[in-house]
Amino acid sequence: MWLRAVLGAILTAMGLGQLVSWPAMADILAAYRIGPAVVLPWMAAVLILAELAGGLWLLTRPRSCALTPVWIYTGVAVTWAGLAVQAFARDLPVDNCGCFGRFLTQRLGWFVLVQDALLLIYAGVLLRATRKARARAAAATSAR
Repeated sequence: MWLRAVLGAILTAMGLGQLVSWPAMADILAAYRIGPAVVLPWMAAVLILAELAGGLWLLTRPRSCALTPVWIYTGVAVTWAGLAVQAFARDLPVDNCGCFGRFLTQRLGWFVLVQDALLLIYAGVLLRATRKARARAAAATSAR
């Protein structure tokens, strides 16, 4: 339960930081060189909406057994990790990883990659714990 609340708070903070940084988000994502400039605002919008929806869901309903917010969290974590890994592998100069928009900026390096790896590990832990909780709930319901 506490992991869902903590990760929900982090995801919500990421979404809020990026939302407040909206004018800069396309430029932040442009540093990753992942596509044409016209696509970047759409990608930023999808990330922000996913972070806010998933984060608020995890934060406000930490005892829920719903898989949807866990999959949203996982998708966001995979997206940011994928952006970081491909930019790092291509030796791109990314001055601001963008996770929190213009706030808490970090240059892309090993430390950001470790943070992204932790987010992916937490996603796996969340998925496993949620599936176990759902199985326990189903078993309890069928035992009645």
